[in-house]
Amino acid sequence: MNGKHFFAWFYSQPYLLLFLATLFWAGNAIAGKLAVGHISPFVLTSLRWLFASAIVIVVSLPHLKKDWQLIRPRLAFVFSLGLIGFTLFNNLMYLALQSTTAMNAAIIQAALPASIFILNFLVYRLRANNHQLLGFPITVLGVVAIIAQGQWQVLTQLRFVVGDLLMLTAITCYGVYSVMLAKKPKIHWLSLITVLAISALLASLPFVFIEFSHQKLLWPDRTGWILVLYTAVFASLCAQVFWIRGLELIGSNAASLFINLVPLLGTLLAIILLGELLHWYHVCGLVLIVGGIALAQRGERVS
Repeated sequence: MNGKHFFAWFYSQPYLLLFLATLFWAGNAIAGKLAVGHISPFVLTSLRWLFASAIVIVVSLPHLKKDWQLIRPRLAFVFSLGLIGFTLFNNLMYLALQSTTAMNAAIIQAALPASIFILNFLVYRLRANNHQLLGFPITVLGVVAIIAQGQWQVLTQLRFVVGDLLMLTAITCYGVYSVMLAKKPKIHWLSLITVLAISALLASLPFVFIEFSHQKLLWPDRTGWILVLYTAVFASLCAQVFWIRGLELIGSNAASLFINLVPLLGTLLAIILLGELLHWYHVCGLVLIVGGIALAQRGERVS
């Protein structure tokens, strides 16, 4: 099988593409943890989107030229998407990983569907069916179990790990981004990713200045540069391309189930690559989160 035939075969395998997309996203939390001591969080986000923008703009120029008339009047809105969904989410996650484990970060990300549900209700007044009303509180309980580390007195004494709260804020930001995405301009997906990546890069620069002004800026060493390339190429571009192609092949309903692989793969990677320990509260939290989401997905949302 030559390269052309292999690419055609590879690009027609939805389950492989979706698995790789979730694997690369799970690896983002591992990269953020490995980055500690090798590159500062805000510099990692900024360089990530610098490289991603430089790569994707080369292949998206024809689409950008065609879509520019639709993009220009919505620039402020698209910029806010890049700021919230790409810059703030990644900054908060990388910052969270300075004080929490990659396993915690990966598992807490599983609460994203619950975050989107709550925001959809608050913004669009979308109602939920009985499965969702039961499933999402179970998901929240799973997140609480992880943050409290199975010690319920932590909830009354407010002795939370700061990194876990930052991670929870990060997924809230991504939930806001996901809800706002429904109002995106009707342009080619390559144009959208390019504009979002450039917006994320521009929005990340003030945060780098903050690190510099507080003498916390850490320029990447060799390991740091490897992590920048991983997050730019795999966690950003490849994951997005594979995910979009997977959606095209089997539809969003079937593909959405693969999101549940992110915390599972993230947990496995944290154990294998970082040597983190799997505690009973991780298992309980993961079962509650994934179980709650599975229950919520049994019925369709009604309006």
